Amino acid sequence: MILKKEKILVTGCAGFIGMHLCQRLLDEGHDIIGLDNLNSYYSVELKKDRLKNLLNYKNFKFYKIDIIDGGDVDKVFQDFKPSKVVNLAAQAGVRYSLENPHIYISSNIIGFMNILESSKKHNVKGVFYASSSSVYGSNEKSPFNVKDSVDNPISIYAVTKRSNELMAFSFNHLYNIKTTGLRFFTVYRPWGRPDMAMFKFVDKILNQKKINVYNHGNHSRSFTYIDDIIDGVVSAIYNNFKCEIFNLGNDKSEELMGMIKTIENYCKKTAIISFKGPQLGDVKSTIADINYSKKKLNFSPKTPLNLGTEKFIDWYKDYYKIVLK
Repeated sequence: MILKKEKILVTGCAGFIGMHLCQRLLDEGHDIIGLDNLNSYYSVELKKDRLKNLLNYKNFKFYKIDIIDGGDVDKVFQDFKPSKVVNLAAQAGVRYSLENPHIYISSNIIGFMNILESSKKHNVKGVFYASSSSVYGSNEKSPFNVKDSVDNPISIYAVTKRSNELMAFSFNHLYNIKTTGLRFFTVYRPWGRPDMAMFKFVDKILNQKKINVYNHGNHSRSFTYIDDIIDGVVSAIYNNFKCEIFNLGNDKSEELMGMIKTIENYCKKTAIISFKGPQLGDVKSTIADINYSKKKLNFSPKTPLNLGTEKFIDWYKDYYKIVLK
């Protein structure tokens, strides 16, 4: 329930999580300004179509801005005067960080520093930012708890996300800016990212193309439906704690091969699978300890993987006009 109408700045608004968060906040009556650079890491058309959903709202404004440009970022803060900022803009993808690490440093670290600096300068009441389950690295303790050591990230992407957490802690300590980090665990739903496993598998299975399954399929993930994630993010925004980090994920880990089987059954098609060895930077299993998130955010994922997968497939067929034979 909305506490009071606020001006909230959301970066990465044309992204998967960004679009859904903006819709929720707009529906609850807030004034939202969205920033996104609409880069070509994946389909720009998909990002533009997400953006169309937001431009239908009278209480939404969009600026095509890259958060790497501190001057452009600060002008938006000066003009809009947001009370809170949600930073979801980032270069995503563990595997891509092996190919192009420099862009992760620019977007995820320099960009976030610009957000923090402008938040300090313009007296923002709270900064909320996307972290990732990737920060747990090859931690063998399961489930992953926010109190666990995260000093051994195994990808540059994870390094940048852990850096964000340390930067936020420092700004809270030095300038008393309230900060909340959100460690997302394998988020999925309609409008998802094409580089994510579910999107790739549905695309290839429907089109009878070969899918590569790494680590010989011996992966499990804390798959979490976007509506449950957004519940957690909105709760964090409304609570606006002094300085916190939360796991937002499922406390049940699902086998990757089980997810593929669900896709096969719902699409009535058999996957053409090429099993591969482990990939650099990949974590074998993720599972979220969400006891702290339950206590502080009343966070409790409710959507089972089979139902969420079916909703994603229905969206995919509709969006790409696929007719099953």
